[in-house]
Amino acid sequence: MTKKIVVAVLAGIGAVLLLAGCAGPSGVGAELTPTVTPTAACPQVEGVELPPECAPYDPEQAMDLNDRYRDRMEIDSATHEASAAVVETLRIDLEGLRTAGTFTVDTVRAVLTDAGLPDAQVREDYGDVLFGVGGVDGGCVFGEVTEEGVTVDIGGYILDGGCLPAQ
Repeated sequence: MTKKIVVAVLAGIGAVLLLAGCAGPSGVGAELTPTVTPTAACPQVEGVELPPECAPYDPEQAMDLNDRYRDRMEIDSATHEASAAVVETLRIDLEGLRTAGTFTVDTVRAVLTDAGLPDAQVREDYGDVLFGVGGVDGGCVFGEVTEEGVTVDIGGYILDGGCLPAQ
Protein backbone atom coordinates (compact mmCIF):
# COMPACT_ATOMS: atom_id res chain seq x y z
CA MET A 1 0.00 0.00 0.00
CA THR A 2 1.10 3.47 -0.63
CA LYS A 3 1.70 5.99 2.08
CA LYS A 4 -1.27 8.12 0.94
CA ILE A 5 -3.71 5.17 1.22
CA VAL A 6 -2.48 4.22 4.71
CA VAL A 7 -2.84 7.82 5.90
CA ALA A 8 -6.32 8.06 4.40
CA VAL A 9 -7.45 4.82 6.07
CA LEU A 10 -6.09 5.89 9.46
CA ALA A 11 -7.71 9.32 9.12
CA GLY A 12 -11.05 7.66 8.29
CA ILE A 13 -10.85 5.36 11.33
CA GLY A 14 -9.96 8.29 13.57
CA ALA A 15 -12.88 10.35 12.29
CA VAL A 16 -15.32 7.49 12.92
CA LEU A 17 -14.04 7.07 16.46
CA LEU A 18 -14.29 10.79 17.20
CA LEU A 19 -17.80 11.06 15.81
CA ALA A 20 -18.98 7.99 17.74
CA GLY A 21 -18.41 9.92 20.96
CA CYS A 22 -20.70 12.69 19.71
CA ALA A 23 -23.69 10.46 19.26
CA GLY A 24 -26.49 11.29 21.65
CA PRO A 25 -29.66 9.53 22.71
CA SER A 26 -31.92 8.64 19.85
CA GLY A 27 -35.24 10.35 19.43
CA VAL A 28 -36.27 13.90 20.21
CA GLY A 29 -35.88 14.74 23.90
CA ALA A 30 -34.68 11.25 24.77
CA GLU A 31 -32.73 10.95 27.99
CA LEU A 32 -30.51 8.17 29.19
CA THR A 33 -32.01 6.19 32.07
CA PRO A 34 -29.48 4.56 34.37
CA THR A 35 -29.82 0.86 35.06
CA VAL A 36 -29.11 -0.52 38.50
CA THR A 37 -26.55 -3.27 38.73
CA PRO A 38 -27.34 -5.81 41.46
CA THR A 39 -24.87 -5.63 44.35
CA ALA A 40 -26.34 -8.27 46.66
CA ALA A 41 -28.10 -11.62 46.46
CA CYS A 42 -31.49 -11.53 48.15
CA PRO A 43 -33.82 -14.47 48.84
CA GLN A 44 -37.14 -14.38 47.02
CA VAL A 45 -40.02 -14.14 49.45
CA GLU A 46 -43.58 -14.44 48.19
CA GLY A 47 -45.38 -11.11 48.25
CA VAL A 48 -42.24 -9.06 48.88
CA GLU A 49 -40.82 -6.81 46.18
CA LEU A 50 -37.04 -6.75 46.22
CA PRO A 51 -35.06 -3.53 45.85
CA PRO A 52 -33.36 -3.02 42.46
CA GLU A 53 -29.88 -3.64 43.88
CA CYS A 54 -30.85 -7.24 44.73
CA ALA A 55 -30.25 -10.25 42.52
CA PRO A 56 -33.08 -12.63 43.52
CA TYR A 57 -32.51 -16.31 44.27
CA ASP A 58 -34.62 -19.20 45.55
CA PRO A 59 -33.17 -20.32 48.92
CA GLU A 60 -34.85 -23.75 48.81
CA GLN A 61 -33.43 -24.48 45.37
CA ALA A 62 -30.00 -23.29 46.51
CA MET A 63 -30.06 -25.67 49.50
CA ASP A 64 -31.20 -28.58 47.30
CA LEU A 65 -28.35 -27.92 44.87
CA ASN A 66 -25.92 -27.61 47.77
CA ASP A 67 -26.76 -31.16 48.92
CA ARG A 68 -26.53 -32.76 45.45
CA TYR A 69 -22.99 -33.95 46.15
CA ARG A 70 -24.52 -36.66 48.37
CA ASP A 71 -26.77 -38.07 45.62
CA ARG A 72 -25.81 -41.44 44.19
CA MET A 73 -25.44 -42.40 40.55
CA GLU A 74 -27.55 -45.25 39.22
CA ILE A 75 -26.10 -48.75 38.78
CA ASP A 76 -27.33 -51.53 36.55
CA SER A 77 -28.86 -54.75 37.85
CA ALA A 78 -25.75 -56.85 37.06
CA THR A 79 -23.59 -54.58 39.24
CA HIS A 80 -26.21 -54.73 41.99
CA GLU A 81 -26.44 -58.53 41.83
CA ALA A 82 -22.65 -58.94 41.98
CA SER A 83 -22.55 -57.36 45.47
CA ALA A 84 -25.85 -58.78 46.76
CA ALA A 85 -24.36 -62.02 48.15
CA VAL A 86 -21.66 -60.11 50.06
CA VAL A 87 -24.23 -57.75 51.57
CA GLU A 88 -26.09 -60.47 53.45
CA THR A 89 -22.84 -61.84 54.90
CA LEU A 90 -21.84 -58.32 55.93
CA ARG A 91 -25.17 -57.74 57.69
CA ILE A 92 -24.75 -60.91 59.74
CA ASP A 93 -21.11 -60.24 60.66
CA LEU A 94 -21.70 -56.56 61.47
CA GLU A 95 -24.78 -57.45 63.53
CA GLY A 96 -22.53 -59.79 65.54
CA LEU A 97 -20.19 -56.86 66.28
CA ARG A 98 -23.14 -54.66 67.22
CA THR A 99 -24.74 -57.13 69.63
CA ALA A 100 -21.35 -57.84 71.25
CA GLY A 101 -20.77 -54.08 71.60
CA THR A 102 -17.42 -54.38 69.84
CA PHE A 103 -18.02 -52.30 66.74
CA THR A 104 -15.22 -49.82 66.10
CA VAL A 105 -13.63 -48.37 62.99
CA ASP A 106 -11.01 -51.13 63.06
CA THR A 107 -13.40 -54.05 63.63
CA VAL A 108 -15.79 -52.85 60.90
CA ARG A 109 -12.86 -52.42 58.49
CA ALA A 110 -11.71 -55.97 59.31
CA VAL A 111 -15.18 -57.40 58.55
CA LEU A 112 -15.24 -55.58 55.20
CA THR A 113 -11.76 -56.83 54.31
CA ASP A 114 -12.66 -60.41 55.30
CA ALA A 115 -15.70 -60.18 52.99
CA GLY A 116 -13.42 -59.35 50.05
CA LEU A 117 -13.98 -55.59 50.14
CA PRO A 118 -10.58 -54.06 51.00
CA ASP A 119 -9.69 -50.35 50.95
CA ALA A 120 -12.92 -49.27 52.64
CA GLN A 121 -13.49 -45.76 53.90
CA VAL A 122 -14.56 -46.20 57.53
CA ARG A 123 -15.10 -43.44 60.08
CA GLU A 124 -16.76 -42.82 63.40
CA ASP A 125 -19.59 -40.33 63.66
CA TYR A 126 -20.82 -39.62 67.21
CA GLY A 127 -20.40 -43.26 68.24
CA ASP A 128 -21.76 -44.72 65.01
CA VAL A 129 -19.41 -46.29 62.46
CA LEU A 130 -20.01 -45.38 58.81
CA PHE A 131 -18.45 -47.20 55.86
CA GLY A 132 -18.28 -47.11 52.09
CA VAL A 133 -16.30 -49.32 49.75
CA GLY A 134 -16.18 -50.25 46.07
CA GLY A 135 -18.55 -53.14 45.33
CA VAL A 136 -17.66 -56.57 43.99
CA ASP A 137 -18.13 -55.55 40.33
CA GLY A 138 -18.45 -51.76 40.52
CA GLY A 139 -20.74 -49.46 42.40
CA CYS A 140 -20.57 -49.18 46.19
CA VAL A 141 -21.42 -51.10 49.32
CA PHE A 142 -22.13 -48.66 52.11
CA GLY A 143 -23.89 -48.39 55.44
CA GLU A 144 -23.48 -47.92 59.16
CA VAL A 145 -23.35 -49.73 62.46
CA THR A 146 -25.11 -48.04 65.39
CA GLU A 147 -26.20 -49.18 68.82
CA GLU A 148 -29.72 -49.54 67.38
CA GLY A 149 -28.93 -51.56 64.27
CA VAL A 150 -26.97 -52.25 61.10
CA THR A 151 -27.64 -51.00 57.57
CA VAL A 152 -25.84 -52.24 54.47
CA ASP A 153 -26.86 -50.99 51.02
CA ILE A 154 -25.72 -51.20 47.42
CA GLY A 155 -25.66 -48.19 45.11
CA GLY A 156 -23.64 -46.09 42.74
CA TYR A 157 -20.85 -43.68 43.52
CA ILE A 158 -21.90 -40.38 45.06
CA LEU A 159 -21.73 -37.36 42.76
CA ASP A 160 -18.86 -36.00 44.86
CA GLY A 161 -16.88 -39.15 44.09
CA GLY A 162 -16.29 -42.24 46.20
CA CYS A 163 -18.72 -44.31 48.20
CA LEU A 164 -18.90 -42.41 51.51
CA PRO A 165 -20.03 -38.77 51.56
CA ALA A 166 -17.74 -36.22 53.13
CA GLN A 167 -18.67 -34.93 56.53
